[in-house]
Amino acid sequence: MRPKNLEKEQAIRTIALQIIAEEGLENLTMQKLAKAANISPRTIYIKYENKEDLLIKLFIEEVLSAYEKAVLENFNPDADFAEGVKKLWMNGFGYLKNNRHAFALIQYGKSSPLLNKAYQEKNIKEGDFFGPIHQFLELNIAAGIIKDFPHEVLRALLFSPIIELVNEYFDYMNRPKQIITEETLLAYCEAVVKGILK
Repeated sequence: MRPKNLEKEQAIRTIALQIIAEEGLENLTMQKLAKAANISPRTIYIKYENKEDLLIKLFIEEVLSAYEKAVLENFNPDADFAEGVKKLWMNGFGYLKNNRHAFALIQYGKSSPLLNKAYQEKNIKEGDFFGPIHQFLELNIAAGIIKDFPHEVLRALLFSPIIELVNEYFDYMNRPKQIITEETLLAYCEAVVKGILK
C-alpha cells in the first residue's frame, strides 16, 4: 500500500474512533465518516464492506491489542489471586474510562455475532489474546484456590462487572457526585473475588 493510501486509511480509522467517542457508536455512518475525513464514501467502501465490517476491523486491529497491553501492564500470572484480579480490574477500568471509543467498540463486540466471524477470518483462537490471564486462572484452579469453572464462565464472573461499572462511571460524569471511585471499585472487586474463591 502506498504511503498516501496508508495515510487515508489511518485518517478513516482515527476519525471513526473520534466520532464514536464524541457522538456514540450509533451516530457513526459511512457518509458522516467520509465527510469528516474529506474523502468520498466510495473510498471507504474500497476498504470496508459496510459499517459493521469497519467496526469489527477497528475492534480487532485498533482496540483489542491496546486493551490487552493496558490490562496486562505489570500483571504477574503467579500473583496472589485477589491481588492479581485487583491489578487486572484497575488496569482495565483505567484504560476504558480514558478510552471511551474503545469502550464503545468492546461493548459492540460483546453483542455482535459478527465478532466470532472476524475471529475465525483472522484465525484468532482462545488464548491468543490475554494469555497470561488464562495461565493465572489455570494456576489458581490447579492450586484449589478458585472454583473449577470453565474459563469463559470465570472471565464473565470476574470481568463483566468492569464493563457495567465503566457504564456507571460515564453515566455519573455529568452528575453532582461520581459514585464509581477507586475506593468503591476496590470494594466491588473484593466482593467478586470472594464469590469465586473455593
